[in-house]
Amino acid sequence: MDLDAYRDIAPYRGQDFLDAVERVKHNAEGIESFLGSVCTLETKEQRKALKRKVEYILAKLDEVRDYDEFQRFITAGVFLPMIVENSITEFTFSGTDELDSSMAHLYVSNHRDIVLDCALIDLALDGGGQMLCEMAIGDNLLTNEFVTDLFKLNGGVTVKRSLPMREKYVESMRLSSYLVELISEHNKSVWVAQKSGRAKDGLDITSPSIIKMLHLSQRKKGISFSDVVNKVRVVPVAVSYEYDPVDVIKAKEEVHTSFFGGRKKRLYEDLISISRGLKGHKGRVHIAFGTPIQGTYTSSEEVAAEIDRQIHTLYTLWPTNLFAYDYLNESDQWASSYADFDSAEFLSRFKGLKKEVRSFALNAYANPVRSFLAAK
Repeated sequence: MDLDAYRDIAPYRGQDFLDAVERVKHNAEGIESFLGSVCTLETKEQRKALKRKVEYILAKLDEVRDYDEFQRFITAGVFLPMIVENSITEFTFSGTDELDSSMAHLYVSNHRDIVLDCALIDLALDGGGQMLCEMAIGDNLLTNEFVTDLFKLNGGVTVKRSLPMREKYVESMRLSSYLVELISEHNKSVWVAQKSGRAKDGLDITSPSIIKMLHLSQRKKGISFSDVVNKVRVVPVAVSYEYDPVDVIKAKEEVHTSFFGGRKKRLYEDLISISRGLKGHKGRVHIAFGTPIQGTYTSSEEVAAEIDRQIHTLYTLWPTNLFAYDYLNESDQWASSYADFDSAEFLSRFKGLKKEVRSFALNAYANPVRSFLAAK
């Protein structure tokens, strides 16, 4: 695999990695601001603790030599534990013990949070003794050099979205070729979301085009569709948040779009969503890894359906999901599963909202239950 051919979209390696580390080391204020965005800084002791973490990261940057070490010692070692401590009641994962730790995989998960889905998957892989993964994220999030450096130091793969249609297709082919070669030749895992953009309505459906492009990128080599699928060893992953910190924001956006059509995002809108998603209360979070998709497949739709089946059956259905389902259906089917749940407090999240927005938000919590029941 010629890694240099993908240098512009691949994570930093070699001298590019070391140069970026130097740039980040000279921006202690940026590191402090980034860490401060996910924790509370109301007391003197909290501010001192943050300073200590910044000093630890600056010292650790002198030691890391590749993005695996950056992920393990800085992201999984400092940043993600801060998120878990400040916004997650309990973080759990399952299924990693069923995966071959010596083999790379293409992890395909549902997509609820702009950056946290892939980060928590990496944390689970680290805790489960699996190799860490590269992660594909759109270039619309790379707003400046500092953010780009952090992303690419952390194993980030750039998805170029702001291109004309024909160029975007060519670039998608190139990205797909990188993913296949990375896994099959370089034996390095990678994460992609099951579709472009977050599932704001709680309906997690895989786009077959992701699988189709993997095959198209290899067709000139004479590799069959099934061979490509087997080479990348797709592992479906279900990410289940008890609470979505931006549930109301998503609902307002989608209801507005349904009434008035598409809209242009405001400047820094994605960064605001990222910050709220990282810092906001998520309750319990569970990451469930499925089994590698292997065998004879004839179409991308067939593979996408299997990814969906696994994700939907792997959901952890929290009281928020089960109560919302019963509430909207005026039933008590799941009542025993949320007997101690404070439903009044949950409903107060949506107090004062327009009827359409409230309904959308509640359905976003209920839809995973519907998908689970349909898959079962």
